[in-house]
Amino acid sequence: MKVIIINSSPHQNGNTAIAINEMIKVFKKEDVDYQVFNIGNEAIRSCLDCGKCHTLGYCILNDSVNEVAKEFEKADGLVVASPVYFAQANGALVSFLQRLFVSTPFDKTMKVGASIGAARRGGLTTTYDELNKFFGISGMPIASGQYWNGIHGGKEGEANEDLEGLQMMRTLANNMVFLMKAIALGKKKYGLPKKEKKISTNFIRKD
Repeated sequence: MKVIIINSSPHQNGNTAIAINEMIKVFKKEDVDYQVFNIGNEAIRSCLDCGKCHTLGYCILNDSVNEVAKEFEKADGLVVASPVYFAQANGALVSFLQRLFVSTPFDKTMKVGASIGAARRGGLTTTYDELNKFFGISGMPIASGQYWNGIHGGKEGEANEDLEGLQMMRTLANNMVFLMKAIALGKKKYGLPKKEKKISTNFIRKD
């Protein structure tokens, strides 16, 4: 089992990292490999909608999106973690994920996704909803925990005092590991779900 973890906070040792590290404790205990990518201080450009990735198989904006894409293809799960800005994930992560998901041609079906937010007070649930949409459109089961996955802390390090939040991260990690292992066993016995040829329709039509 392998999990890719994306930390979009510009503070690599901040409250978002505290949440991630609590999950990593479980991954280590369960012998799950993991790789953390810190993108919070990178200049992540948004998608150009050029369509080149559909023929090349990778994004022409050659940055860490392409680096993560190679590891994501081999991984069983993806964790995306963000500080909360104005009740949303930060812009770097949204741009990163939009390009990662649109530019990668490999099938993401049954890779497990998990999203977490770190906030001083509010906006965790809207961030959680926003990030989970990347998984839902890709056939990726969404790992859940005992609450909506988030942790509270304002000043750097304060998340260590959020005992419920830390427990959420451990529960989330344990549930994610179970899902990945169960899916791996299911794939061996049953394979992946059958897929129909995709039907794509537009809302605007000419008579």
